[in-house]
This record gives sequence, structure tokens and C-alpha cells, in this order.
Amino acid sequence: MPSPALTVIGTPFSTFTRTITLALTYKGIPFNQVRVTPHTDTAYDNHPFGFLPTLVIHEINGQHVDLKLRESQAIARYIDRITPEPSLTIVDGIGHAVIAEQMWEFVSFAGAYGFPAVEIGVVKPRVAALDEGKLSDAEVRSNIAAGVEKLRRFLRIVEDAMSPEDYTFGEKLTWADFFLFPILADLRAIPEGEVLTPRLLAWMDKMDQLGAVKSTAPGTLSVGARPP
Repeated sequence: MPSPALTVIGTPFSTFTRTITLALTYKGIPFNQVRVTPHTDTAYDNHPFGFLPTLVIHEINGQHVDLKLRESQAIARYIDRITPEPSLTIVDGIGHAVIAEQMWEFVSFAGAYGFPAVEIGVVKPRVAALDEGKLSDAEVRSNIAAGVEKLRRFLRIVEDAMSPEDYTFGEKLTWADFFLFPILADLRAIPEGEVLTPRLLAWMDKMDQLGAVKSTAPGTLSVGARPP
């Protein structure tokens, strides 16, 4: 059997890496995965700033290329181009979207503002404190209180942009769901997950039923893993 034409560079613990593996799995695209952490030699070999993920495209039009595609939104657009179905995009008028580009707006919200609000401000300091075991829960909560307030604001904005039920944009699963889910799955795994609203929890329950979500869970904080 020939090797997959794609390799994902990135640990399953990385939320942006999981976004890409969610989509590849959902679309049935075979891939290899090199499980590395950011800012390691392998990460820098594949991304000029050492971030994750990188998609290595081994072959294009029958030609061996080993092209390195960096940044999650660029990778998402490439995946859509090579495998349009099942579609992860929307058309005008779906869910709360007046125009289709609002889906990519939501994706940018999740990446540019959601990752700092969820991961940097709350999840990472909480996990570090849990692993060190030196601070009481009350002390940890006090230390990250400002981060939790920023998190609450982000979650309010996200929920306002979502359809009232089903996926982010209603019945249609989209990239918006795959960009948002990994960071909120991490949040749900720590005590501060208590700030998730009934709408967001219902959405997460629906996402949990996807085979792609189940397949990409191992190695993530959502199932109790720690950074490799």
C-alpha cells in the first residue's frame, strides 16, 4: 500500500494540530503524523517560527515535492481544494450567517482571540498548577481570575455568533466547529469548564458523537493527556 501523500507535523496535544487532523479524518484523507511539540528542532525544520501544525504535501500532480504548508487556515483551504466533499464551508444565509465569509470570520475569532483567551489565559496556567501541586484551588482561581473574565467575554461573543442549536452554523458542520472544538474540549477538562453555558455544552455533546472527534481524542488534554 502506498504511503499517504500528506504528513501532519504536530502533537495531538496541540489544538491547532487537532483542528487539521479532525478535518482530514472527517473527510477520509489518509495522512501520517509526526508527533512533535512546538519550538523543537523538528518544528523549526518545518515552520520558520517553530509553530504547529505544518502539512507536508509529498506529491502534487504526480510529482514528488515535499512542499511544507504552514498556518492552519492555509492548510484548511488546501484540504478543501483537494477534497471538496464532504464540505466544511457554508453558503450565504446558513445559520446566523448573512454571507458565507462569516464562517471564516468565526474561524479567525477562534484562532486569534479564542486560543489566547482559553489556552494562554486559563488552561495552561491551570494545568501547570495542577501538575505542580503546590497551590490550593482557591489560590489558582485567584491567580487566573483576570483570565477567566476574558474567557467569559470570549464565550459570550462566540455564543452570540452561533446558531441557537446544532452546530455553530446550524445543521451544517463547518470549519468553525473544527477550529473551536479543540480549545473548548481542553477547557471542559479543567475546573474552569464550569463557565461553559448550556448552549456550548449541548454543541460539544453533538461534536462528541462525530467519529473524527473520537479518533483524534487520544493524546489530548480532553482525555487527561499531558504535553509530551
